Amino acid sequence: MSRKTLLRVTLLVLILGLPAFADKYLVRLSPNASATALGSLLSSSGVSAPATLSGSGGRLCVVGIPDNALKNVVLQLLRASSLVQAVEHDDPVGLPIKRASSPNAHPSLPTIVNPKTYQLYYGSMAWTPYVTQTAASIIHVGDAHKIASGRGIIADIDTGLDPLHPALWGAVTAGYDFTRNLGGGYETADLNQDTTPILDQDTTPILDNDTTIVLNQDTTPILDQDTTPIIDNRLPAAFGHGTMVAGMIHLVAPSAKIMPLKAFDANGAATISQIVNAIYWAVDHGANVINMSFSTPQSSPELTNAINFAIANNVICVASVGNEGQNILVYPAAIGNVIGVASTTNSDSRSAFSNYGKDVAIGAPGEAVILPYPKNHYAVAWGTSFSSPQVAGAASLLLQLNPFLGVANASKALSQAAPVNGGQLGAGRLDLTKALNSIH
Repeated sequence: MSRKTLLRVTLLVLILGLPAFADKYLVRLSPNASATALGSLLSSSGVSAPATLSGSGGRLCVVGIPDNALKNVVLQLLRASSLVQAVEHDDPVGLPIKRASSPNAHPSLPTIVNPKTYQLYYGSMAWTPYVTQTAASIIHVGDAHKIASGRGIIADIDTGLDPLHPALWGAVTAGYDFTRNLGGGYETADLNQDTTPILDQDTTPILDNDTTIVLNQDTTPILDQDTTPIIDNRLPAAFGHGTMVAGMIHLVAPSAKIMPLKAFDANGAATISQIVNAIYWAVDHGANVINMSFSTPQSSPELTNAINFAIANNVICVASVGNEGQNILVYPAAIGNVIGVASTTNSDSRSAFSNYGKDVAIGAPGEAVILPYPKNHYAVAWGTSFSSPQVAGAASLLLQLNPFLGVANASKALSQAAPVNGGQLGAGRLDLTKALNSIH
């Protein structure tokens, strides 16, 4: 009896009593194989038909395998089959919604100037303190916009965004929700009848008189100690993350379109397959830049394959390096040709919470930045999540000057940066005018 026949017989013996829970795996097919053939191979095991990831040329599938004694047998069958080139566990990935350290227990808030004023900002109606915030002046947004204001599409793989936020009007293009497998990519779908009233009411008690939501080091929307209990355990931990990141992209590259790719749920949870699917989708739907404000300590062959596919199609990939305050490698920032971004203070030092080291290409301000938050609110936030989109926006500015710039030349231009105290942050702190003038 051959090994493959023995495996199939074993599968038939174990078929009874399969649990409902399935552990998922990414399966890369051999060049001449098909998902249909793979489904036939697994049909006797009780494993559901493989789902093919769009944009992968039909060669990458997700297979759910019952998590019991049968699992190892199915994995052996897959790895022994000539239909299969590689098998990888579909690992979880989380958004960096907590900071490992903080300069103080209660981070100081930025000074809010003109709190009651709004202004037109490249077709959108934005809160003036957001447009004129310190981070924007540090990286020279105003001067940069005399040269370029952005071009093309920036895909943002995150929790989605609020397309109706006035600050993002006209800046959003079609996206996709990989958590629900439908078009859109809007995180407002994560609100329910209990949480919607928190943000819908004009007089909601989490807002101060300046209509600013403050984020603490765990990114929970609060105003102060007295109002925290009002929303504790009410809004999901990562809700608003995607809207905030999109707001930073729009601040730097207001003429670019933002493509929301919702791979993370409102609690900040995703899987490698959802992220990989989003990368292929972004490339296939015309993205010029991909922003990834997340990281994982584990390398992934299929994540690397997807990034390489994007790079081969001249898509510039930018990722945050994480908030553990350590010299460690995280992915996708550590993948070759990805521009890894750290967080800097307003005095051009490394933020205490920011990771640093070999996977950092550049830093950008990431402390007390003012950003749009769902339902026409604004937030103050800390983290490398909000440094990365500044560099993604910078890439879009560069592409306006030279659409054929390419990944290598974009990285070279971005390396024209300001020095940072403390080192190990790559080229230094993002300077938009230096970057643009290097190719202008």
